[in-house]
Amino acid sequence: MTQPTPQPISFDHWPYPRWVAHRGAGKLAPENTLAAFREGARHGYRMFECDVKLSADEVPFLLHDDTLTRTSNGPQLLGAPASTVGGEHAWGALSQLDAGSWHSRAFAGEPLPTLENIAHFCRANGHALNIEIKPTTGLERRTGEVVAQHAARLWQGAAVAPLLTSFETEALEGARDTAPDLPRGLLLDTLWTGWLETALMLGCVAIVCNHELWDRSSVTQARSAGFRMLSYTVNDAWAVQRLLDLGTDGIITDRVDLFPPA
Repeated sequence: MTQPTPQPISFDHWPYPRWVAHRGAGKLAPENTLAAFREGARHGYRMFECDVKLSADEVPFLLHDDTLTRTSNGPQLLGAPASTVGGEHAWGALSQLDAGSWHSRAFAGEPLPTLENIAHFCRANGHALNIEIKPTTGLERRTGEVVAQHAARLWQGAAVAPLLTSFETEALEGARDTAPDLPRGLLLDTLWTGWLETALMLGCVAIVCNHELWDRSSVTQARSAGFRMLSYTVNDAWAVQRLLDLGTDGIITDRVDLFPPA
C-alpha cells in the first residue's frame, strides 16, 4: 500500500482543525486517558491535546502534573515513602495505577496511557494530535528528544504529523534536533521579552498562548512572522468570538459539550 506523502506545514498549508479538545475531553472524563479521547471523539472532535512526560525508564506517557497525587491512586498504590513524582517511577509501576476513580466511579480502573496507545487511537480514527511536552524538572531537553523520537516513529507515513508544543524551550530544542520535520509550537503564559525571536529560532510553526494574550498587536506580530495562532484554554462563548474576530487559528477547550467543532 502506498503511504500518503505529508505536505510541509506552512502558513499556507495548515492541516489541523480549528477546535482542539483539551486533555482529551476537558472535564467530562479523566484527563489524559483513552476514555477522555473517546469522549471527545463522541462529541465530534477531530483533534486532541495531551500532556506527555517520561517514566524513569523513558517510556513517554500521559500526565499533566509533576506528581501522581491529583489524577491517580499513585500515593496509595505505591505506598509511603515512595515519591509521588510521576517521572521517578518505571512504566511497569505506573501502568498499574488507576487514573480514573478520582474523576468518577464510572471511570474506575482507567489506566494511564502511553503515547503509543494514544498514537494508535488517533491514527486508527483519523484524529490529529497536539502533544504538549511536559518534562519532569531537570529533564527538559531529554524529554523533548525522546518524545520527538517516538512521535516520528509512531506517525511515520501519516498524512498529518502531531504538533509538538512546550513551555520549555530546551524541550523544543531537543525535539527540533531529534526530529526536525515534526512541527513545533511555543507555548506562552506571558509575552516575555524575545518570545517571537525565540519561536523563530526554534523553527516553530505556531504560537500557543493563554487566550487573553492575543490582541491586535500580538496577532499582527505573530502573523507577520508567519506563525499560526492557537489559544488555551477557552471555555466561554465571548472568548471564542473574540478569538474568531482576531483571526486566530486554533481553540483549545474543555467544553467539548458546549462548542460543536466546525
